[in-house]
Amino acid sequence: MMDIELKNIAVSELVENYQDNQEAGVVGFGGKLNIRPPYQREFVYSEKQREAVSDTITRGFPLNTMYWATTPDGFEIIDGQQRTISICQYVDGVFSYKDRYFHNLQKDEKDAILDYKLTVYQCQGTDSEKLDWFRTINIAGEKLTEQELRNAVYAGSWTADAKRYFSKTQCAAWQLADKYMTGSPIRQEYLETAISWINEGDIEGYMAKHQHDKNANQLWLYFQAIISWVNAIFPKYRKEMKGISWGDLYNVHKDDNLDPATLEAETSRLMADDEVTKKKGIYEYLLTKNEKYLSIRSFTDSNKRTLYERQKGICTACKNHFEIEQMEADHITPWSQGGKTELDNGQMLCRDCNRRKSDR
Repeated sequence: MMDIELKNIAVSELVENYQDNQEAGVVGFGGKLNIRPPYQREFVYSEKQREAVSDTITRGFPLNTMYWATTPDGFEIIDGQQRTISICQYVDGVFSYKDRYFHNLQKDEKDAILDYKLTVYQCQGTDSEKLDWFRTINIAGEKLTEQELRNAVYAGSWTADAKRYFSKTQCAAWQLADKYMTGSPIRQEYLETAISWINEGDIEGYMAKHQHDKNANQLWLYFQAIISWVNAIFPKYRKEMKGISWGDLYNVHKDDNLDPATLEAETSRLMADDEVTKKKGIYEYLLTKNEKYLSIRSFTDSNKRTLYERQKGICTACKNHFEIEQMEADHITPWSQGGKTELDNGQMLCRDCNRRKSDR
């Protein structure tokens, strides 16, 4: 059963031993609160947002509830990171509010701020309970991504080391594979993708299993192997290679006997083929031989009407008459055999006949 406890935390307690070590992380609450874990994304409040936090506290108005998760070493912020950093930075003298730094305030003004009580929910429970709860409360402000929520649930030595490789600005994974990856390391998208690849989409299962491993070497070595394999079989880089699910292809085809020269010749030919409308799909097609990745150019509605009228509504296969809505345009000579999407290579088949032809 999830244990959720409501606490009132004074600002003086929150800012005790506050330290901002940039990408090495931000801590407070006597060193027990992980305000921003190492290499987690950095959201920076605008000056207006930061001053709004200071205004709320100095006027004694209630600040939005914050959420902390228990960890083996204390707590980690799940929601309220920027409000917390804004408070700590103001008390620490990083910025002024209404042209006055904290050290410019009178004692009674300082005391009012330090005595201000923050509303904090602290939660403790199983990993699945915490993940469900975090998803429920992650509804306002700068929303956490799914992977950031998982990082909080499965906090530990493995996650900390994995972030070192995959979650830092210009991290090792970014330097190695930026031209192949989409998303942002600091939004945890590189880490999420790598875990999904190595464990067939079961991200939470992998993190739960390895949560207390000393390091994330297995994941990092696996990721490097993927990129080395891609570089080896497709040595000529093209922009269409960015964003392909290379890990999934590696898992299936890493042991295939693939010739880079042959693959490059086929890639070049298909890039120049006007019938191929999805150039990014060329790489998946070359490995799987599935034409669906190419989105071969189809006949337009105008083409279909022309073919239908030319055939007087008669299916060229079964010779029965159909309404146009019951028929589909088909290449007489398939694209794979050199056929083009042209009227001279087109015919209208009823749905059943077209399905039977496709299945052959």
